[in-house]
Amino acid sequence: MTEATRTTTDQTTAHTQPDRSVSPALAQDHSHDHAIGSPSRVQRRHLEHAGRVVRWTLAALAVLWLSFCTAIGPCYWFGNGIADWNGTNTVFFLVAAIIYTLILLALVRVGGGLPPLPSALDAVLHRVAARFHALGSRHWFQRLNAPLRAMARGWHRFASTRFARTVTRGWRTMRTACPRIVMRCTGSWLGLALILFVGWLWVPVTLLSAFGADIRSQTREFSWAWNQWTGLQQPYTGFFAFVPMDIYPTAHYLWPQDPTYLTDQHNIVLTVVYGAVAAASRYFTGSNDAGYVLLSALQFLFAVFCCAATMHRFFNLPWIAASDTAGIPPSEPGGTAEDYPHAAARAGVWPRVLTILFFLVCPIPVFATISLTKSPLFAFAFVWWFGIAYQLHMTRGGHGGQARRLPRNTFIAGIASACVMLVSAKYAWYVLFAQAIIMLIADRRRWKTYLAILLLPAVILHGGLMMLVASGKVINGDPIESRGIQLQQIARVAQLNPSGIPKDAADKLAPIFNLDQMGESYFQQDADPVKSSGIQSKKVSYKWRSVTKEDMADFNSAWWQIVRANPVIALDAFLAECFGYFDVADLPYVSMDYYVTSDYVDNTAWIGQWQPQWRHDIARFARDWGKIPVLGWVTHGNFYVILTLLIGAAEVVRRRWRTLAWHMPLLLLMGVMITSPANNFERHMLPVTFVFCFLLLTYWRESRRRVTTADDGREHDAHGGRDRDVADPQD
Repeated sequence: MTEATRTTTDQTTAHTQPDRSVSPALAQDHSHDHAIGSPSRVQRRHLEHAGRVVRWTLAALAVLWLSFCTAIGPCYWFGNGIADWNGTNTVFFLVAAIIYTLILLALVRVGGGLPPLPSALDAVLHRVAARFHALGSRHWFQRLNAPLRAMARGWHRFASTRFARTVTRGWRTMRTACPRIVMRCTGSWLGLALILFVGWLWVPVTLLSAFGADIRSQTREFSWAWNQWTGLQQPYTGFFAFVPMDIYPTAHYLWPQDPTYLTDQHNIVLTVVYGAVAAASRYFTGSNDAGYVLLSALQFLFAVFCCAATMHRFFNLPWIAASDTAGIPPSEPGGTAEDYPHAAARAGVWPRVLTILFFLVCPIPVFATISLTKSPLFAFAFVWWFGIAYQLHMTRGGHGGQARRLPRNTFIAGIASACVMLVSAKYAWYVLFAQAIIMLIADRRRWKTYLAILLLPAVILHGGLMMLVASGKVINGDPIESRGIQLQQIARVAQLNPSGIPKDAADKLAPIFNLDQMGESYFQQDADPVKSSGIQSKKVSYKWRSVTKEDMADFNSAWWQIVRANPVIALDAFLAECFGYFDVADLPYVSMDYYVTSDYVDNTAWIGQWQPQWRHDIARFARDWGKIPVLGWVTHGNFYVILTLLIGAAEVVRRRWRTLAWHMPLLLLMGVMITSPANNFERHMLPVTFVFCFLLLTYWRESRRRVTTADDGREHDAHGGRDRDVADPQD
């Protein structure tokens, strides 16, 4: 056989024989490329290159957005807006872009089983560090020679004593025993719940309860409704009357003809529960305080349950036996269960310790356990749901594997967690509906499960609310609440450039807003003043008493005219309302310690008099800690939002599509933050903050397996072994 014939034969064999370094299903696809008319190898490479460009473009956009938000912060802290951009902002932008890019690249490399830094760069850094160390050693050695020798002689004498040997043995014993104790105490749901209960117990005991204006409005709303239900005639008392619906306010055109006083401004179920408990407290004790303390205690227990259940799922993987690696699904295309041996291992000591310390020490979850506002309750329910979603993700089966059914208790827990989210926050309806669609595409084999635990509760509860609204039993929330960005843009123009408002737009807005009052009440951090939210003595910017549904039909048209005529001011209004969620240096507009020492707490019958000095000291400690540069970032929700976005970008680059599918609610919640009425409002970031440790653990766990990357065509061992050539994986 000639050399040319042998070469041709070898090439033919290479195309027809499966590659042992890739999965059998993938090899079979390669062997039938021409038989079934699949794209050629060149076409596949072009598609892979295009996909790589798209993935890195999305990741780059995330980095640019974070860098831009960091750079424009000073423009809104000290200046008028983006027109004040100067060289200092450019430096901030470049520095932030470099830091975020390095973090993203490190995450991508770790996701491929590599060290965070390339070997060449790591070697250069080591040489530079060694050179500086050598220079510093020569400089300081002569000065410190004698003291160092004396310290060494003293240490040797101490080490030879019996006490030193006893201390050494005790240290070794502790190093051996502590990990065992940690693993033993956190090896079950009950142990985790006990740790959280004991660690958090000081909060409800010493602070009793924490709340703001929301629960006061809900209590007042329920009281008016209860009076009506018990026979007290309460007609709408005229055009200039001030009833609970006027506080938010809710436009009068939404009020039914027959008087009713329950609204969906804050979720109707939560309003009824909070109001009923407060009413019972007033009946038995003469004040709302006992009811508020009871509600905070119940939320505290719910937080312990939700966090412990999710920790148990992420730490111990209770659905997987210790030796079971079959059916562990790879998160990236081209992987198999055999490539994923480390995922079945339960979390080690440090992930457990750091996660528990975060929940026990960080002021955000600590204060949220007793804060009676809708966001903490939604956030803890979301943590519960997030753990169930992780179990669904891990039991979906590998390529061709059989997906596991959820146990009955877990199935019921999925429905219950979705219901609690729906009754605590109105935007949960949108999040669950969108997530149901995503999961029906990503995991079609278990479509019934997703319909039952995601879509069905949303449809039933949301549909029930719509029926109550249609029957006139409940007043629907004012749609003006969802137009915070638009309101801020109009108000900023009305304040800074009132003559720049087109006449047609002003005429369309005249029945809806008083533009002069709108400009005066504009505050770049919060849209509530523009909406005339608050007590009776407020600027009437929003004409909620006289506006009609027909008037609102022209709102979008008028807004767009104003934005087109004033693009820079409109951009400033948008950025000023949302940049803080993505600027790590921006302090919270309203942090969770606000609810601990709010005026509503201080003015209670007796809660505010329960250890008032301690209450204010602990809130001041949290604020002072948050103001420390860098070290205080861990107490701010935007720190975890930024890292979550970077991890999501790394998952896009690593093509972890199935993992991204159940992480999509985090991105949807970031959209809720942007459209919320206030900038850097910490309670809006609670869900993302609470699940960050679990998100990080998931990324680390999935990065421990040996992965086949499509970026360089090489397979890397998670333990730093040598690279070897393999075929490119296919989606």
